[in-house]
Amino acid sequence: MRALTLLFAIGCAAAQRPETLLSQAVRFPTVAGNDQARKDQQAWLLKTAADLGLPARDAGPVTEIELPGPAGAPVLGLVVHGDVQPVDEKEWTFPPFGGVIQGGYVYGRGAADDKAGLVDALLAMHALKGAPLTQTVRLLVGSDEESGSQDMKTYLSSHKPPDLTLVLDSEFPVVVGEKAWDGLSVTASDEGIVDLEAGLSPSIVPDRAKLTLKADAGFEQKLHAPDKDTRVELQRRGDLLDIVVHGRAAHAGVNIAGGRNALISLAHVVDGLLPDCPARDLLAFTDRVVELQMPAADGWRGWAINPATVKHAGGKYTLIVNLRRPPPWTAAQSREHLYQVVKAFSPRLEPGDYYFGDEPLVFDPNAKIVKRLMDDYAKATGEHPPLAVSGGGTYAKKLPNAIAFGMWFPGKPYPGHDVDEKQPIDDLHKGLDILTLTLRDLATSPPLQDPFAP
Repeated sequence: MRALTLLFAIGCAAAQRPETLLSQAVRFPTVAGNDQARKDQQAWLLKTAADLGLPARDAGPVTEIELPGPAGAPVLGLVVHGDVQPVDEKEWTFPPFGGVIQGGYVYGRGAADDKAGLVDALLAMHALKGAPLTQTVRLLVGSDEESGSQDMKTYLSSHKPPDLTLVLDSEFPVVVGEKAWDGLSVTASDEGIVDLEAGLSPSIVPDRAKLTLKADAGFEQKLHAPDKDTRVELQRRGDLLDIVVHGRAAHAGVNIAGGRNALISLAHVVDGLLPDCPARDLLAFTDRVVELQMPAADGWRGWAINPATVKHAGGKYTLIVNLRRPPPWTAAQSREHLYQVVKAFSPRLEPGDYYFGDEPLVFDPNAKIVKRLMDDYAKATGEHPPLAVSGGGTYAKKLPNAIAFGMWFPGKPYPGHDVDEKQPIDDLHKGLDILTLTLRDLATSPPLQDPFAP
């Protein structure tokens, strides 16, 4: 019923402004496991594409939307994802799936990551209708990029990939390097405290961490001051004390410095005050892991390390640390080093694999497609920013002949994965202008031969 109501409200999408379409797209709570929201959003996509005069198809975990070129023409792909990170609604000022338009922004989970790119892709394709195309433009909308990216693997098992693909899920102007995504688990026995929990997802800087322990009267006065821009909430329940630290969420790969890690701040608040137990070591390790010094290739801006979540199960607490790894280290080197650090830190901590199956993605800055995209960006904006290296992995790692191109602008803090995630409307329009110009250039010109070669 909710999807039908939204579809009825859309009317003719061709007459809609991008902020209106984005407001509608944000209303689908497409977090991992919500299959009904995925289906509802796909129904919205098929209806919206039809209103724009673009053929669309249900391709299983991927939705295909097309601007047809000549018969047998090569395919220029655009790729976005329609799924989003989870939310803690209690921390939000705006309804996370309300699609509120206010003060020059569209608010909601996915407004920046990645439904702005989805809306701009739809409208840029519509703008090219009637142009003398040399290629078919095909938009692929994925459904689980934030929780495993199995959608593209499934799709490619029965569908041919585009000949060249632009991934609209990162930074402008062109992303020539994507760091690897590593995940270290660290477990400890739950003895000594009552409860410990933190975070929503490895890719989000945790904005909330909670410790419950038995504590004598007066223990509250011994607590240390929290880190800057975090706050502590205390609740006494007889001999039990809840210590809740509130920080600030942020994207763990792209904007980790913009977050305030509540888990690390909790470790500082209780430093030296907990009973001698494994959980004490686990909390202390969250502080130590951020200070690890590991090598990084020139120009890659170092590692991003996020102690992200703590969950309780099976008599153990499990900490997940997300690491965005630049060259030159491999996954095997990273894993071995981190295991050694954990074991040296405390024999009561057990290292394990959450995920070590990724490697950095590197492009030649002099590649034909890189230079072409840089030229198009300059023509559309009059600006000449440097090439980008990103801590956020994209579908460019999952598809052949794919490279990330926008849609976030350089010099601005990235709000994806953040509380009150928002998309500036001016940037939404600017991104649409850039993408329309770029598609007109690439899709009406002779296809690039060996686009990733110099």
